[in-house]
Amino acid sequence: MNALKNVFLIWGGEGWVAGHLKEILQQRGENVSTTTVRMENRESVMDELERVKPTHVLNCAGCTGRPNVDWCEDNKEQVIRSNVIGTLNLTDCCFLKNIHCTVFATGCIYAYDSKHLPGGEGYLESDPANFGGSYYSATKSRVEELMTTYSNCLILRLRMPVSDDLHPRSFVTKITKYDRVVNIPNSNTILYDLLPCAILLASAGDTGTYNFTNPGAISHNEVLALFKKHVRPDFEWKNFSEEEQSKILKAGRSNCELNSNKLVKRMKDFGIEVKEVHTAYDECFQRMKVAGVK
Repeated sequence: MNALKNVFLIWGGEGWVAGHLKEILQQRGENVSTTTVRMENRESVMDELERVKPTHVLNCAGCTGRPNVDWCEDNKEQVIRSNVIGTLNLTDCCFLKNIHCTVFATGCIYAYDSKHLPGGEGYLESDPANFGGSYYSATKSRVEELMTTYSNCLILRLRMPVSDDLHPRSFVTKITKYDRVVNIPNSNTILYDLLPCAILLASAGDTGTYNFTNPGAISHNEVLALFKKHVRPDFEWKNFSEEEQSKILKAGRSNCELNSNKLVKRMKDFGIEVKEVHTAYDECFQRMKVAGVK
């Protein structure tokens, strides 16, 4: 596979993360296509793979719910069809055709517990999922366990992803629009830093699971303070407790820190330093300021 010129096919091609991946690959002169074929439709998936003949599939498709994961609580069949049946089907079809498949998964399958406290050791890739407070997270943890069977599959666990703008799907955009926010340290994925790493891992044929977050954890208040400092000086916000938050949500929310040492170590092989999350946020907001984002 590595002797051939890479051909990338992005599944979920109209999505937010997919758009960023496509732009990066095009800027690098790579052969890249996108598709919106439904993952659960096996014949259509096989036809698309045969038509494009990719060496690498980047799976950004899936069901997260609109406007948020609460939607999944009332649409469980659709969630299964996409996040479980669809994801496994696409991975399996790629396996049969000897195609490397990168799945952009989630790290929202953990919650702080007595052994994993804020500021302590984060969850490792090998730790069993312990959060099922939302149907979305429950499906994601179960399908990930099954996907690890496939020798062609790279699983990247994103958490609270952030882009260098105020896209509606960006974690920063969401919390700046809330009336009140909780203040809990969490692992975050700064897309500017990490999406190029995803392409490197896929191109190198890496498989298995990576906690795909910037090292460390950052609280909501720390994020918003940096946002206020660099982007919107007049911004103000209010906090409330997890207990108060739970009263307005249909599903629970994952709060945790992932241990990203495996990713950091692997990126050193490519001469790349994965920036600590506070530094990454500071630089992200500085880029937004320069770009005139308000």
